Amino acid sequence: MELKDIIIKRNVLLNPGPATTTDSVKLAQVVPDICPREKEFAGLMKGLRSDLCKVAHAPEPEYTSVLFCGSGTINIDICLNSLLPEGKKILVVNNGAYSTRAVEVCQHYGMPHVDLKSSVFERPDLNEVEKTLKENPDIAVVYTTHHETGTGVLNPIREIGALAHQYGAIFICDTTSSLGMIPFDIVKDNVDFCMASAQKGIMAMSGLSFIIGRRDIIEASKNYPTRSYYCNLYLQYEYFEKTGEMHFTPPVQTIYATIQALKEYFEVGEEAKFARHRAVFNAIKEGVASIGLKEAIKDEIQSGLVVSVLYPDIPNWSFEKVHDYCYERGFTIYPGKISTTNTFRLCALGTITPDDINAFIPVLMEAIDNL
Repeated sequence: MELKDIIIKRNVLLNPGPATTTDSVKLAQVVPDICPREKEFAGLMKGLRSDLCKVAHAPEPEYTSVLFCGSGTINIDICLNSLLPEGKKILVVNNGAYSTRAVEVCQHYGMPHVDLKSSVFERPDLNEVEKTLKENPDIAVVYTTHHETGTGVLNPIREIGALAHQYGAIFICDTTSSLGMIPFDIVKDNVDFCMASAQKGIMAMSGLSFIIGRRDIIEASKNYPTRSYYCNLYLQYEYFEKTGEMHFTPPVQTIYATIQALKEYFEVGEEAKFARHRAVFNAIKEGVASIGLKEAIKDEIQSGLVVSVLYPDIPNWSFEKVHDYCYERGFTIYPGKISTTNTFRLCALGTITPDDINAFIPVLMEAIDNL
């Protein structure tokens, strides 16, 4: 039997990542064993780093990408602990669960920070962002999430980045659940550092994350306090520059899968890929409305990737039972992340199509009817 003859059951993942992948990406992991310290493997990572910059429209050599082992949260940790100078503080523009995670990173490291918290149902108030920057001239880092995956809200990062730069701060943006799925340009969007992981917009496998950002700031961070050994941006960057390798053992098979996924990304083209995600998103919204379910977030601030669905007002509602019914039929739905409101999420990530959604909606309705 050849690899092309292997039959792999296809599940439609409507969770916010890991995403449904192509069989060719899955099978890209089946390769001869190789020591990751071989020059051949280092060469693969060099090309991968460059391709990731292209996804973010980050011009080299001004920008570079740095790879790490771990889920997307490792990027939040690395950027915040590595890029804060001595005696300065971080402004977290926080309107959701994933910017709240950045606040928690600041708390765990004991890093000075301002938690500019606002409603999870709204975009941040830019006047409040500017007011905070004016009142805190020691802010050196502004941080927010591009697409708050917990709700589906898309934040005004271009405007926030412009304010950060106006007041002499750098801007770090979590693009974990947006990069490669909706338009993003690191220069035009006034972003100094963005981040993502391979299992989201790239549609590869879990275990590889990456940070894309300005080389001059990374090099300047050599002189900042070192708050972590493993999760240090400059140390990993320096090792890549000297050797072409990760400082510590990389996720070898995941890297092969990511290289294949990027090949497919560029073959499809970003505009066609963006259009497919949007078509899936629209199919979800239409399907949800067709069976009488309501959404939690206003249309005009949605990302085009996540639909937050309110629990229906029925006495015997059980998300777990609905999840299990759908899961048994090849569809995965995901809990919400709004602490004050009961929701579940349906996401337009991965290699899924509107036809998949058209097949899913009747299953969802059956699940609800069978409660």
